[in-house]
Amino acid sequence: MTAISHAWPHPPVNIGLVGAGPWARAVHARVLAAGPETRLTSVWARRPEAARETAAPYGAGVAGTFEELLDGCDAVAFAVPPAVQADFARRAAKAGKALLLEKPIALDLPSAQRLVDAVDTAGVVSQLVLTNRYHPVTRQFLKTAQGLDVVGARSCCLSDAFLGGEFATTWRLEHGALLDIGPHILDLLDAALGPIVRVRGAGNPRRWFELTCEHASGAVSQASLSGSVDVERGMTRIELFGRHPQLVFDSAALDHEESWPVLRREFAMAVRTGKSGELDAHRGLRLQSLMAQALES
Repeated sequence: MTAISHAWPHPPVNIGLVGAGPWARAVHARVLAAGPETRLTSVWARRPEAARETAAPYGAGVAGTFEELLDGCDAVAFAVPPAVQADFARRAAKAGKALLLEKPIALDLPSAQRLVDAVDTAGVVSQLVLTNRYHPVTRQFLKTAQGLDVVGARSCCLSDAFLGGEFATTWRLEHGALLDIGPHILDLLDAALGPIVRVRGAGNPRRWFELTCEHASGAVSQASLSGSVDVERGMTRIELFGRHPQLVFDSAALDHEESWPVLRREFAMAVRTGKSGELDAHRGLRLQSLMAQALES
């Protein structure tokens, strides 16, 4: 894991966690409790016993209600299905709490817009958990890509999550790869090649879904999405082509443990300064609009 060499100059941000599923346990609770920038104060979930299991290793409390969670924190992190997140995140924003949001930010575009409207009205900080974006290798890839004249790109985001196991959850199986892993690849393509102005989709999101994106730069990118294929580990790969040597991003080479300290520190700094970064709720709304366009096509 990449060490942070300089001390955190502020009091830790007290964060309440909504959700106690596998992702909440594996990432959110562990990362937010690690500090020094943040402190996991309490966990609230539909199943109190799951909330206790998630909170116990870190000495965090268990909130009896969502309102109780809000009363004891500066910010709220969400590790719940998108429809649930959109509802409770609006309520947290109205209560003046900063938001650490999972992708997608909602189940559909109108719900995403209502959430962003609530964030803007309340003037609260927001940030997305887009894992790859906090890794230094990804950031170097995007910096290099943005300086190239890219003609076209091909990419994929593939996993076996829907075939069974903890992440084969109801909402993922129902809505498929576009909503689950689509935000990752659309975000990276949009950032690397310039704004996507048109996106078309084809296929079955529950099996295999293809995206064709036209960018403002004139570049065209394609992405293959599936959570229903037998791969050894999840993979995100992007290949950029033009009048330059091929540039490749491959998440298989990344240790995502290097992403979490960066995410945690940037969120805490956003809360302490009152200024959201690039990966905020508005970014989530843009990704939601691209996914809606792909489904409509």
